[in-house]
Amino acid sequence: MLQVAIVEDDSEIRTTLGLIIDSTDGFCCQQLFNDCETAIKELPKDKPDVVLMDIDLPGISGIEGVKKLKASMPDTDFIMLTIHSEDASIFDSICAGATGYLLKSTPPTQLLHAIQEVHEGGSPMSAEIARRVVSSFRIASSSPLSERETEILRRLCDGENYKVIADALFVSGHTVRSHIKNIYKKLHVNSRAEAVKKAMKDKLV
Repeated sequence: MLQVAIVEDDSEIRTTLGLIIDSTDGFCCQQLFNDCETAIKELPKDKPDVVLMDIDLPGISGIEGVKKLKASMPDTDFIMLTIHSEDASIFDSICAGATGYLLKSTPPTQLLHAIQEVHEGGSPMSAEIARRVVSSFRIASSSPLSERETEILRRLCDGENYKVIADALFVSGHTVRSHIKNIYKKLHVNSRAEAVKKAMKDKLV
């Protein structure tokens, strides 16, 4: 019997999902919460198998809630169930410890399948979310950097210093510094930290 909990501030959605899950063979859903504060106190006592977590909650957000709960419930899987499909929400959720990410428009049958899938080791995502995740790994085709500059920027993002980069690329430290100066100019940044941040944000590496 899969024990499922729901953290959702919309009472209609919370109740409907709870009834659907609890009335399905092999599933049990008795823990329903309308905020993370209560869930953080109560969920660790029973440690359900799967938690459906909304993102936009009053007080502590769903993303922060997952981060706090995952520390005390490492074996519990968290599925974000939300209206958000923005890249930031997706990756913040994954970094917080969520295993799946579904839109609230997901049909009940697919939701039940996703709960089963995540419990069996999968990472269910709505098709739209999956496409965004895949596209995030593609290097931007409109990068203003040359191939060599992109390589140096990638190494900067990996934490390598100038000497390591120079040795790896068989060039002088002066050449590396010249490339980095051009990278900063093209990206309109003034420091390594800003360059790395922009590289990640704009998918330049």
